[in-house]
Amino acid sequence: MGSLNGPAPEPGSAPDVVRSWDARADLYLRLFRHEWDSKPFDQAVLAEFAGRVGAGGRVCDAGCGPCGQVTAMLAGHGLDVLGIDLSPRCVELARREKPGCRFEVRDQQDVGRAAAPGVLLDGLVSYYSLHDRPKSELPATLAAWSAAIRPGGQLLIVAKEGTGDGVVDDPLGTELRVYWAEFTEWELHSAAEDAAFRVDDITVREAYADEIRTRRIYLSATRLPDSGTA
Repeated sequence: MGSLNGPAPEPGSAPDVVRSWDARADLYLRLFRHEWDSKPFDQAVLAEFAGRVGAGGRVCDAGCGPCGQVTAMLAGHGLDVLGIDLSPRCVELARREKPGCRFEVRDQQDVGRAAAPGVLLDGLVSYYSLHDRPKSELPATLAAWSAAIRPGGQLLIVAKEGTGDGVVDDPLGTELRVYWAEFTEWELHSAAEDAAFRVDDITVREAYADEIRTRRIYLSATRLPDSGTA
């Protein structure tokens, strides 16, 4: 359905992500501002990622959302972190919540500028950032991340397990219709390998009592050397 400002954006497109997240960023912040306090497993996953990258490493938090917790936690582990999100409202709120961290409005397929000009990233974290776009975009997204990360750099993807790929009622309980994509271990593993990553580990955990009843997939990978290099 269109609006007075023109037709509705294509479901799962960049404008659609902006539409949905600008509308519910404040609600998400109220609901999940302190969620990491009760997630020791996820805290440990981020600590391990930071250890693999090493102190001072240049890292992008793709899809930082309005809370900015992942960006802040990685910065707390000594990394040089930039949080990015397509939603201007998410970035506005993240800057307010975590004033000591850096955040920018940017598409997660445009991470090449997350470090200094001409400098590749040492790592990238995607915490539930893949769910707002169609599965068909997964190869392009992984390719963009691969191009932005140096050989030997680290990748962490956390995604909800499943086979869904389309428009659904908002899982947050608003009246919005939003795009929702889920992934299998095989889909993430295959896409990462196709994008020149070596998959080092895949772990699956059950949902916590206060989470959407969907298992979580944690994929850790290392950027392989480019062809023709040592």
